[in-house]
Amino acid sequence: MEIDFANRHVVVTGGAGALGAAVVELLIGSGATVHIPAHRAPDAAGFPLARDPRVKIVAPVDLGDEGAVRSFYQSLPSLWASVHAAGGFTAGSIVDTSLADFRKMFETNAVTSFLCCREAVQKIRTSPGAPGGRIVNVAARPAVVPAPGLSAYAASKAAVANLTSCLAEELAAERIWVNAVLPSIMDTPINRQAMPKADFAKWPKVSEVAATIAFLASPQNATTRGGLVPVYGLV
Repeated sequence: MEIDFANRHVVVTGGAGALGAAVVELLIGSGATVHIPAHRAPDAAGFPLARDPRVKIVAPVDLGDEGAVRSFYQSLPSLWASVHAAGGFTAGSIVDTSLADFRKMFETNAVTSFLCCREAVQKIRTSPGAPGGRIVNVAARPAVVPAPGLSAYAASKAAVANLTSCLAEELAAERIWVNAVLPSIMDTPINRQAMPKADFAKWPKVSEVAATIAFLASPQNATTRGGLVPVYGLV
């Protein structure tokens, strides 16, 4: 099945990151205009997609700031889908996790997803062709599968997963499908550097995870909502 985003506007938070960039590449290849809210504008040498005329980078945008997120979404010409790949990670035993660490994970993962979901819904509702639209959050496998040493990260991603499930029911009658993907350890340069002895062949590639996200965000996804979709590879 080919996905088709022709004449559609899509937001991708974290769009210059490893996963986000793979999503952006797929979307513009399928006809979308992609809007990326960034804390600071990425270097075009490290993010060549910035040169594409259908990639619109807006900076600075603090995704943890309510007013900044509202202003960003209100500035869009229209909105079909919003993909929330921005986030952060920390690891450590519970006794080594400070309250500041715990709060930072919620601010970075749960709060940003909440604000972007809320403002995306309002923009989708007022866009041409409404009702109908798509929201895809990025949670994580530890949100549903216990993982020692990841209490703060897992709790924040569990909040993202639960937010997804609740919004999927709340917005179903408007045909705004809300889903999330739950990656395991993805094959990125940073993860390879951190775990040099791992079997990289077992890790899902960011392009593979991006393909799942792109389908969930597409008009061709006619039925899937409320999904917490595992993208684990072999790990």
